Amino acid sequence: MSKIPRCAIYIRVSTEEQHLNGLSLPAQKKALTEFAEKNNYTIVGCYADEGISARKPMKHRRGLLLLLEDVKRDKIDMILVTKLDRWFRNIKDYNITEEILQTHNCHWKTIYENYDSSTANGQMVINIMLSVNQAECDRTSERIKAVLDYKRSIGEVTSGRCACYGYRVVNNRLVKDDAVKHIIEDAYNHYFTCYSIRSTFYYLKAKYGDDAPSHNKVDRLFKNETYAGKDKDNLNYCEPYITLDQWAKIRQVSVSKTYTVGNYEPYIFSSLIKCPWCGNNYTGYRKKQKLKNGGESIYIKYRCGNKFGRHSCAHLSEHKIEEYMLTHVSDRLDQELANIEFNQHHRTYKVDDSDALRTEMDRLNILFQKGRITERYYDEQYEILEKKLSESETIKVPSPESYRDVIRAFSGNWQDLYLKLDKNHKQAFWKSTIKDIQIDKETHKICGFNFLSNLA
Repeated sequence: MSKIPRCAIYIRVSTEEQHLNGLSLPAQKKALTEFAEKNNYTIVGCYADEGISARKPMKHRRGLLLLLEDVKRDKIDMILVTKLDRWFRNIKDYNITEEILQTHNCHWKTIYENYDSSTANGQMVINIMLSVNQAECDRTSERIKAVLDYKRSIGEVTSGRCACYGYRVVNNRLVKDDAVKHIIEDAYNHYFTCYSIRSTFYYLKAKYGDDAPSHNKVDRLFKNETYAGKDKDNLNYCEPYITLDQWAKIRQVSVSKTYTVGNYEPYIFSSLIKCPWCGNNYTGYRKKQKLKNGGESIYIKYRCGNKFGRHSCAHLSEHKIEEYMLTHVSDRLDQELANIEFNQHHRTYKVDDSDALRTEMDRLNILFQKGRITERYYDEQYEILEKKLSESETIKVPSPESYRDVIRAFSGNWQDLYLKLDKNHKQAFWKSTIKDIQIDKETHKICGFNFLSNLA
């Protein structure tokens, strides 16, 4: 009497196929179970991947990975699937899986199609069909992507679920939600006084109570470009809550994830100082020191937040950092503005030369089409122009205008005004004007800093 095969049922459906007849998970499971019982197979398990495309890498198919683990434990003799496209549409992953199955004497079978993986001819047919399925998936994906890209380019949403907090969908377009519009505007106004998402969240919670947005919604206000009215290359996707310059400022500001514990005042330079050894942010800490009179003095210092990093770490006093910045900022800003002005006068191709470069490329095309230049000359010149165009479009050249906020912050008697600020506003001041502060590896002292410009 032959051994009764131990079979596993594998079912899969991708998101877009959820509602198609015959492809639902229950329908697949029912058909496979009936087939197994009719052929006297022992079902040892059912493995499912819901909402996962067969073109996705294997690491995303949790059900398949669990199935292969049981195959490796020699618990399964046969795998049943409804069709080949439920099993795989990816040749590479199929071959990896097939090698595992052969090693453990396990084979697979489709109940609606006839495939034989035990012969060379059968394997050839399977690979051909997988190639066809894979190409079909890729073409479908390209068509869907093209449609979605077009919709975004004309300001249409791709799904009703695309309406993020503060917006609603009207006639396939995003419009501001009047019910919460004032809360979002208030959130941005508060953020630009402290440059802290965490502080903004608690501010809204205290002011609006149960009507305040959740922490995740507040966090997305500062990470989703939709609130600046843009979607990828479309800068007029919807009505914005903030300007593009403000969005660029938010993305540039490094928000520290190290928070002050208890009722202490914040660390002024938190997240601004970069470790020259590992690149991590420096974090602040308080050091207590006993005085001879029995009192206690507290010093605020900064060190690398990578406590597990095996490198030398400079410990910097907050007082020394503040003194350095107050002494060097004005001279450094004057120097940068002078360098920008010099570079503008000595630059051959500027950012706004892209139109002229495209015109020259069009002229070159016409000359080649009329036979007035050789193919070799055409290729050489076109390559040169193409490279210049690429540089012109990707390299953002600083200008005095891009430093307007920094110039405004460090104008007049700014130092006197700064010294009158409390620590919360001092922290906001530096975060709104300075991108990072560098430390010299050799001397363990501050060696420079970079300004935050309006250059996106």
